[in-house]
Amino acid sequence: MTATIAERDAAPGVPTPGRPVRVLSFSQRLSRWDVRLSPYLYISPFFIVFAVVGLFPILYTAVISFMDWDQIRRSGEWVGFAQYAWILQQPKFWVALGNTFSIFLLSSVPQLILATFIAAMLDRHIRARTFWRMSVLLPYVVAPVAVGLIFNALFADNSGQVNAWLGMVGIGPIPWHVDPFWSHVAIATMVNYRWTGYNALILLAAMQAIPRDYYEAATVDGAGPFRQFWSVTLPSLRPTLIFVIITSTIGGLQIFDEPRMFDQFGRGGAASQWLTITLYLYDIGWGEWNFGRAAAMAWLLFLIILAVGLVNLLVTRALVRDEGGRGPVLTRAERRAQRRAQRKEATR
Repeated sequence: MTATIAERDAAPGVPTPGRPVRVLSFSQRLSRWDVRLSPYLYISPFFIVFAVVGLFPILYTAVISFMDWDQIRRSGEWVGFAQYAWILQQPKFWVALGNTFSIFLLSSVPQLILATFIAAMLDRHIRARTFWRMSVLLPYVVAPVAVGLIFNALFADNSGQVNAWLGMVGIGPIPWHVDPFWSHVAIATMVNYRWTGYNALILLAAMQAIPRDYYEAATVDGAGPFRQFWSVTLPSLRPTLIFVIITSTIGGLQIFDEPRMFDQFGRGGAASQWLTITLYLYDIGWGEWNFGRAAAMAWLLFLIILAVGLVNLLVTRALVRDEGGRGPVLTRAERRAQRRAQRKEATR
């Protein structure tokens, strides 16, 4: 008993009197280094590739945004925030910003509602569930250019199939490529076609993770299908819904393929009816060959997405709270104290 207490109270790293010092062989030391370093070696390829093709272009673009850059000579003059000031003074930039948020809202809100409904239907006991689950993902597999060409033909002002269907029910032709609102609706329809099934599968995976005991208890209490969906399914989907909202926000503010392919010119309309920030950025960079202003606009878009992401983070903290966690939310000091207590308990 006394020897055990003495060994426990001895300082770490100091050999106990009367006990031989253990000398590690080279293979044992190599094994220890392997255990310590191998995880970092396994994940290093990602960080190396990201540093080359991701981090370096980001930093390079940040430097160019403060310069009047000449792409041919690979040199430029330092102008500070002049490029940012020029962009913010352009009325076209604010039109593009309004169009971007309009298309984002017209696509994300119906997309989220429809994806939740489809996921709820696929979560039920229906025939050929695997077939239907694979079918909802097919639009996501189709190339964005193909989707743009098909929907461009469907929403043609004079010979489009959509206007032909509307004429059958007594509705006059809609100027899809002239009116800003209807052009946003057409582009949002393309976005919804591609991404609704993808988000539905994510929500379906979250629904299948909900314990079935909840539904059995709700059935015993007399809750119907709608009440179960409202009181059991939706509260359990909060973390996944927030994830889908955040990813839809990032993708919606960066929308490029659909408005680019909405007509044969790809300039956002004759009067900038569906011009988005990414289209305007592309036109400045590759149309006007002004890469300094294009880089500045890219960073402005990044700041806008960051601001919206912070709002989503606040919403996430307010709605999700500690759902899905393993216990109460602890502060940083409480977590440190808990770790110290665990280490003391382990050394006893």
